[in-house]
Amino acid sequence: MDVDALVAAVRNGDVRLHELEQHADADDAAAARRRLLAEETGAELETVGAYAFDAAVAEPNIENMFGAAQVPMGIVGPIAVDGGAVDGPAHLPLATTEGALLASVNRGCAAIRAAEGATARVLKNAMTRAPVFRVSDVAEASETAAWVREHVDRLAEVAESTTSHGELRGVTPYVVGDSVFFRFAYDTKDAMGMNMATIATEAACETIEAETPAELVALSGNLCSDKKPAAINSIEGRGRTVAADALIPREVVESYFGTTPEAIAEANTRKNLVGSAKAGALGFNAHVANTVAAAFLATGQDIAQVVEGSNAITTAETRDDGLYASLTIASLEVGTVGGGTKLPTQREALDIVGVRGGGDPPGSNADALAEIITTAALAGELSLLGALASNHLASAHEELGR
Repeated sequence: MDVDALVAAVRNGDVRLHELEQHADADDAAAARRRLLAEETGAELETVGAYAFDAAVAEPNIENMFGAAQVPMGIVGPIAVDGGAVDGPAHLPLATTEGALLASVNRGCAAIRAAEGATARVLKNAMTRAPVFRVSDVAEASETAAWVREHVDRLAEVAESTTSHGELRGVTPYVVGDSVFFRFAYDTKDAMGMNMATIATEAACETIEAETPAELVALSGNLCSDKKPAAINSIEGRGRTVAADALIPREVVESYFGTTPEAIAEANTRKNLVGSAKAGALGFNAHVANTVAAAFLATGQDIAQVVEGSNAITTAETRDDGLYASLTIASLEVGTVGGGTKLPTQREALDIVGVRGGGDPPGSNADALAEIITTAALAGELSLLGALASNHLASAHEELGR
């Protein structure tokens, strides 16, 4: 069917809106939806429909597509980072609608460059899925947990049979009365790995049901914990746990931020540590979510996982006549293959970073992306803390017309 025929079919009730791709190519289906929406709502959808890729490419990523959201994208860097997976300067595209964000991150990047760079490392890599089982009582719960502890190798064999890349790192039992949770943790290489972990865990759950009294209630029991604030992710991590730090000489702090190491350290303690503790926050940082969300949008990550990505601690202290600053993100969930990384805009953004596709060795590209994002977020922390310590935050936004 052409667009006119598709529109008529929906109006007549012969075809439902979500079925259009069964009768036409993806671009015509999206055009028909735009026309129907425009007629029903009175909205002008010309810009929404002016996307630059073949809509068929996006079919694995969305349903009922009628256009694309275009978010301005800017660049930060060079980011000078000595990483475990990246060595040397890199640029990072950020997509955002928040004015002054890129200017702030770039100021922090410039200060880090003047300080001869930052260091970054991926400390842990473990994507998790935690199913919940039903048992009759705590005796059966104990029996089931004990069986799983003794047979992790067998569960690994079953789980890994579903994937050519994932590796089971471990399984941790948690018992709450007649509920038994098992937190499976996987190395998913260059994939963010949520789907990989889910499919592998489902296979392992069938073995647990066959060998123990437990009955599976839900493949995800929220102890994973995906896309929700959770203390377990702060402690155990999820995805990649990444740290970056830098030692900024006093003269660089004064030149780039217009303040002193002592003032930034005090602002960090009173704001990020004491203030966050008083608020009962899980993240003890200034605005890590800003950089993480913008990097996720640009590079095709699951944007909802910024919840875990903001689970970070910023430290700052005076040291050696300068400022030592660090950022540790407990659960940064990123990948360079699969999901939104296949979309054309996001592929180009990953090319800028130099990490598109699978790495050699496997996992190295996603590690590099995690180290670069964390270092950029550290730059953003330094810049905001400097603006607060020098009382320049409001004037900076005013100057940039935000």
